Amino acid sequence: MRDLIVAAIVFGSLPFVLRRPYWGVLLLAWLGYMNPHRLCYGFMLSFPVVMIVALATMISLLMTKDPKKIVWSRETIMLALFIVWMGITTLMAEYPKLAGAQYEKVIKIHILTFITLMVLNTRERIHGFVWILVLSLGFYGIKGGIFTIANGGAYRVNGPSTTFIAGNNELALALVMTIPLIRYLQLQETRKWFKLGLLVGMVLTPIAAIGSQSRGALLALSVVGLAFWLKSRNKMAMAVLVSVLVAVIVSLMPESWYKRMDTINTYDQDESALGRINAWGCAWNVAKDRIFGGGFELWQPGMFAQYGPDPLNVRDVHSIYFEVMGEQGFIGLAMFLSLLGMAWFKCQTVIRLSRKNPELSWARDLAAMIQVSIIGYMVGGAFLGMAYFDYPYHLIVLVVMTHHLLTKAQGQVPGRPGLPEPRHQPAKAALSPAHP
Repeated sequence: MRDLIVAAIVFGSLPFVLRRPYWGVLLLAWLGYMNPHRLCYGFMLSFPVVMIVALATMISLLMTKDPKKIVWSRETIMLALFIVWMGITTLMAEYPKLAGAQYEKVIKIHILTFITLMVLNTRERIHGFVWILVLSLGFYGIKGGIFTIANGGAYRVNGPSTTFIAGNNELALALVMTIPLIRYLQLQETRKWFKLGLLVGMVLTPIAAIGSQSRGALLALSVVGLAFWLKSRNKMAMAVLVSVLVAVIVSLMPESWYKRMDTINTYDQDESALGRINAWGCAWNVAKDRIFGGGFELWQPGMFAQYGPDPLNVRDVHSIYFEVMGEQGFIGLAMFLSLLGMAWFKCQTVIRLSRKNPELSWARDLAAMIQVSIIGYMVGGAFLGMAYFDYPYHLIVLVVMTHHLLTKAQGQVPGRPGLPEPRHQPAKAALSPAHP
């Protein structure tokens, strides 16, 4: 039955995708984040649905007359340079076959990233894309939160197999990044039941993240909770909500969870933590020795034998920072960090541009919540190798396009204050509020 439902949604949507590439972007986001085909048990489990929808979306881009334009901001230029640099490091990689296969995956991700950048050209489309992100990952947040409460936190919450979010740690990071976007939608929502449903999602999603029993998620949630409070319009209400959540989690989780979290303080006695530290040392040594790094998938016994502090302790790197450092070198790491930093400051610019205009409160709220999501990614990602996960790059697309819409509405071209926008572009119409 699941196979038939997913097949009906996917193939039933293709005519709409061929008419509007935006629908293809939404469908790809749903398939990429929720992975509904990975929840099936029949033919849809292995059916190449993502490839089919991606091809339909590209055909639609070529055939339709929808406005299609890549916004070249400092963030998108840096992303393009980072992609090119990863291609160079792949050519110089220690394990070229493994690196080539991974680079192919990264290229596919970023082709879709730039397609998303091209079609999110109105406020309505940006809002609709956020809804898809929230519904896709919120499904696991609500489901995992209920599962954690029902079982008293005795079992781990995991994601769908063979996906970016398959493991408990990976799913937890994605959920932590999604909580701020749920809050953004709740702030914009005027319909009572939708608003209530989003509040339920905000409560259950952090419980699901804690239920994953990920130590990185606990640290990320702690920092995100503080950032939430600092960015909140109503700090008292947010403080009450966070306090209630903490009380629920403290009373809910079993003794085994507390013992696992306590290993954060005794990392020097934890085999997993020591393995990660050894991999970080390997990444540092590789980056010092090779300007291009070791290339994708360098975490092999031969590389540890040459660069690892403990050559016999071979583990995955489990850190976005050391992952990029080891695979792409210090230059690649500088590009990666610059990309995140630029996105953060772009959010600040959006907040400043929209602060005094009540009609642009949606842009201010979205930028503030994206900042909180970036904080969650940077804290949780410090202990998880998800540097090439789609999510942070989609957040960058969202803030770049929001900034682009604001500058168009003010009659300016991004990056060139004071230059009038061509008259034939209906700038303000793109900012009009609408529900997806």
